[in-house]
Amino acid sequence: MGELPPDPVRLRVILAHLDKQMADHETVGTYLRLQHSVVQAALARAEQAAPRRRQSRPVKGGSNLPALAQVQPQPGFVVQQRRTARGPEPAVIHLDECSMIEGTPHRITPHDARAALTDPNITPCAYCRPDTELGIDIA
Repeated sequence: MGELPPDPVRLRVILAHLDKQMADHETVGTYLRLQHSVVQAALARAEQAAPRRRQSRPVKGGSNLPALAQVQPQPGFVVQQRRTARGPEPAVIHLDECSMIEGTPHRITPHDARAALTDPNITPCAYCRPDTELGIDIA
């Protein structure tokens, strides 16, 4: 799901949003329930860490940011949708640099690519293997 905010206030807002989305969209309810449990776990960790965080102050001149050499660029993802005379074909998820993309692809986030690959009507490209890049095992 990507990085979650560390504070309880924003995590509660995210939980409220997920609750509303689950109620409004039954077709994605399963996915949202999984995300809901991830956010609840992050909230529990944040609430446990909150008292410790208030007591510690940053050292003057210190930095909590990772060194630039440690930051890894995230791969990009695109979704390819094709329409035929018989109707639309299943969508295909690609890495954004894949040479097998046909037509006009639409950029999506890694989070959206991960969510899309849980749909049985959407397949990963067999050439660039975005599922492997995302750490998903498609059976």
